[in-house]
Amino acid sequence: MPPPDLARLYDEHASALFAFALNVTRHEADTRDVLQEVFRKLAARPELLRAVRDERGFLLRLAHHAAIDQMRRRGTRERNHEQFATESIALFALTADPDEAAFRRELAEAMGELPVEQRTVVHLKLWEGLTFEQIAAALDIPLNTAASRHRYGLDKLRARLRPLYDEIK
Repeated sequence: MPPPDLARLYDEHASALFAFALNVTRHEADTRDVLQEVFRKLAARPELLRAVRDERGFLLRLAHHAAIDQMRRRGTRERNHEQFATESIALFALTADPDEAAFRRELAEAMGELPVEQRTVVHLKLWEGLTFEQIAAALDIPLNTAASRHRYGLDKLRARLRPLYDEIK
């Protein structure tokens, strides 16, 4: 099998993988390491792509596993979750509208407050537009678990953001 077209894969998927991994790790340097690990693995083992039907889903799964491994290397998952979840990171592009900027900032903070399992599923559903079947496959979890994590995550986001939404609408 010829080597995968890494440049094409990178061009088509790197920004989505970066956003996803950043939402999981909550740390930009770790996210860059995750992205590098995904593409290093593909370069070293091109056969991984041989039977893949859904490139994006497969790459998201690799990124998820690499992000979890990266978090484990930095210490226990609980300690990392507490530390990174409290950090506010810029998940969204800047906007000139002050109300929209405030909402985006609050949404990024609210996402950081979600448990990593819920945050991961919510990101894949809302920003990647994946189905629950695709999310379950990417994260190696049961379909019902993906759906319930999404529901619980959205409930927490709604409760957290409702006062701000009511204030700015």
